Amino acid sequence: MAAKYIIGSVVASFAVAYVIDKLVADEKIFGGTTPHTVSNKEWWEETDKKFQAWPRTAGPPVVMNPISRQNFIVKSGSE
Repeated sequence: MAAKYIIGSVVASFAVAYVIDKLVADEKIFGGTTPHTVSNKEWWEETDKKFQAWPRTAGPPVVMNPISRQNFIVKSGSE
């Protein structure tokens, strides 16, 4: 019985959030414009070319979760 109210509330909250996001971000109800750098596809392509052309001088890649690699040695207490 309570599940239908919970599911209905969650669906309704997503619907309200979508409508508010659409009004604020796309319809610009508070004014403002979309920057040219965001709306111009050519600008994005040129920026991507520039970043890809830069030499990469960083070190080797970092493993974010070294435990998942299972390359460590566990010593028992008797040794």
